[in-house]
Amino acid sequence: MKNTVKICSAFIVTSILAVAAFAQDSSNYSMPRTIDGHPDLQGVWENNTITPVERPEVFGDKEYLTDEDVNFLQTRLTEIESAGEDALFGEGVLQAIFANEITSYDPTTGNYDSQWMAARTIHRRTSQIIDPPNGQFPPRTEEAIAAARDLAEHRRLHPADTWEDRPLGERCVSFGAPRLSAGYNSYWQIVQTKQTVAIIQEMTHDVRIVPLIDNPHVDANVKLWHGDSRGWWEGDTLVVETTNYSERSSTSPRTVEKVNVERLTRVGDNALQYQLTSKDPGNYTAPYTREIIFDKTPDKIYEYACHEGNYGMTYILSGHRAEENMAAEAAAQN
Repeated sequence: MKNTVKICSAFIVTSILAVAAFAQDSSNYSMPRTIDGHPDLQGVWENNTITPVERPEVFGDKEYLTDEDVNFLQTRLTEIESAGEDALFGEGVLQAIFANEITSYDPTTGNYDSQWMAARTIHRRTSQIIDPPNGQFPPRTEEAIAAARDLAEHRRLHPADTWEDRPLGERCVSFGAPRLSAGYNSYWQIVQTKQTVAIIQEMTHDVRIVPLIDNPHVDANVKLWHGDSRGWWEGDTLVVETTNYSERSSTSPRTVEKVNVERLTRVGDNALQYQLTSKDPGNYTAPYTREIIFDKTPDKIYEYACHEGNYGMTYILSGHRAEENMAAEAAAQN
């Protein structure tokens, strides 16, 4: 798919109103509904925004982009995409804009180029994080910092003793849910019935089945890769609470205590406002909230054919065994 710059018309306005972070005035919007009377969130939605998770220093305390900012970003995006160089994943696009330099995601093989990437969209927010108001994650906990340091050291010393030393994504297990990275396999499809909502992530074709029933979460002893979700409607907003995460689903400490609350509101024919409030006491010292505008797309969800660490795991492990044998032979000769 060839990259093209897309500027959401909803955001190219001469003034930025606090209520106008999305496509149109909600007072004039007629919400489509399912046969059951619920808001119709169905379809394929793309998250191809260039909005960074945290607010870059260059934006200071500015919550929204000005028209001048948008014009600058549009010009630089056009220049970068016209070059047709290596792929820029996630926030790599914005980093390239401000650094005036394109750094390959995979400098070793260079096997991804810009043709792999979806068209990117400029939205007005300067960060996805809206709480804390400074657009930054809360401070990490001391135990999370220590756990990250220990993991990095373990992977340095034991890169492939077993398959469990390799990251979950490389092993084609999961990239987590909700996965909110932009620009690459960043499409969601939503399917609804009266009592259930299914959210399909293109990345690793993960599917979450969310019951819309007044039942408690599963027993606290039951831990799941993507947690246990329960949903309900608050007016025209779908609220999804997820608990019971497995500690194996994250490298952060105390993942089992994490609680995510997602809020999905259709704010226009082609715009879905998504908010995530995460309470993750093992990782951050306070909760935080992210907001993303998903754009409606006529594109389809593609099959995610993950094979690098699936079929390739035998060679990853055997390669490291060969390195160990070579090192042992060299040590014996000395």
